[in-house]
Amino acid sequence: MTDFNAQIVLGESLTPVGQLRFTRTGPRQYATFAYDAAWIDNPRAFAIQPTFALEAGPFHTSGQPGHMRDALAGVFSDAAPDSWGRRLIERAYGNGLSEFEYLTLSDDTCRQGALRFLDDAGQVIRGGAADAVPRLVDLQVITAIARAYEQGNDVSAAEMRALAGAGGSGGARPKANVRDGETLWLAKFTSAHDQQPVERVEVATLRLAKACGIRTPDVRLELADTPFPVALIQRFDRRRTARIPYISARTALGKTGDELGSYTEIIDFMRAYAADPSADFRELFLRLVFTILVSNKDDHLKNHGFLYVGSGRWRLSPVFDVNPAPDRNPHLETAIREGGTHDRSIRLALEACEFFEITQADARGMIRETARRIAGEWRDALRHVGVSGALARDYEAAFINEQTELAQTL
Repeated sequence: MTDFNAQIVLGESLTPVGQLRFTRTGPRQYATFAYDAAWIDNPRAFAIQPTFALEAGPFHTSGQPGHMRDALAGVFSDAAPDSWGRRLIERAYGNGLSEFEYLTLSDDTCRQGALRFLDDAGQVIRGGAADAVPRLVDLQVITAIARAYEQGNDVSAAEMRALAGAGGSGGARPKANVRDGETLWLAKFTSAHDQQPVERVEVATLRLAKACGIRTPDVRLELADTPFPVALIQRFDRRRTARIPYISARTALGKTGDELGSYTEIIDFMRAYAADPSADFRELFLRLVFTILVSNKDDHLKNHGFLYVGSGRWRLSPVFDVNPAPDRNPHLETAIREGGTHDRSIRLALEACEFFEITQADARGMIRETARRIAGEWRDALRHVGVSGALARDYEAAFINEQTELAQTL
């Protein structure tokens, strides 16, 4: 049996929040979290995830075969590396790591949200590599290291540890956090295995989302004149060096294992916890409509998130990971209604508008305007990131299809 202990603290002030005890016994992994009494008494205290009520606990979580990540509570798992980051950490430190080790071998600077982890000596657990976050000016070097790793070429131990530490969260694609002064950006690399201009199109689609009135992070394309451009997306859980608490919608809804979710369940969460529910309802409906109309394949619960805004309230984070896929089955990862189908359908979205507290007339107007803007601007958006001709035509079905036509006639 192996035990790991960490004190959970908040932000740059290292305000004590609670204690995490993680245990690994053979194939089993489980954890216990308890709030500190001082945190419970703190007038600015909040539940770090909604299912962990402030005056309750201790809280127990356990991983199951095939779902070992559930050994860590959702808010801790949200801060841990994704499948790309995990592969890098395994390459740098070996296989057979526990969920706690995946979390704490990633770099403290890069972990999602505001929670931090102290060891028994009261020192911040910073990760496996010192100063692992590369500078923006080193982007070309980091891109080359990531590509060499993907292609199975030699990468030095030091380079591997640095890349692993800065790996970031959110999906299986190659990425790293980079610093530009005090600002932290997520750099999403073109994969050596890409058959399509994925990063160029993601930048274009986020710009299109902004044009449709959706809140987006700052985004730009670097190394645009090379075969391996990089999408740079500013970290929205940072305000310069300050860290902002973050939870995914999966954590907000208390989902585990293979459980999927629905937009109406997200609405229920926001009704209870949002600082401005009606504004977030409208924002989420607009994102749903946009997701349908650009054939977004990545609208699962980990790709919706919330930032803490104080007084026990959360706000929808800016949109992220929007990836059009013209060749995918027309389904949503997150159903529109709880217990409903996962059809990617404008008609189903319209029928659900009252759950979002939006009238039919208003919803029709939002759908028509969003469809009109996408149909009119998608080609220019792609051209501005260097995607035109046959490459653009390959994506046409993602932006112009039967859902677009239906939306424009409502």
